[in-house]
Amino acid sequence: MLLSAGIRSEEQQRDMGSVAAYTAVKAAGCKPSLNLLWAIEGALTDRDWKEVSRDERTSLLIQPDDYERREK
Repeated sequence: MLLSAGIRSEEQQRDMGSVAAYTAVKAAGCKPSLNLLWAIEGALTDRDWKEVSRDERTSLLIQPDDYERREK
């Protein structure tokens, strides 16, 4: 899914951040579950996606909508 969104390297993903990468995947026509968002965040913070805390997930959950509105 990341490749289909044009994300080709870890560095590019780190530069974008988890929310922007997740949003790019959605914009590329993929239909990712929120687990992808948790997985990207986990990868960027060197943790298993299941270690992303409930508070972090809640914060991440609201960010894609805000990000998409800012990008329009």
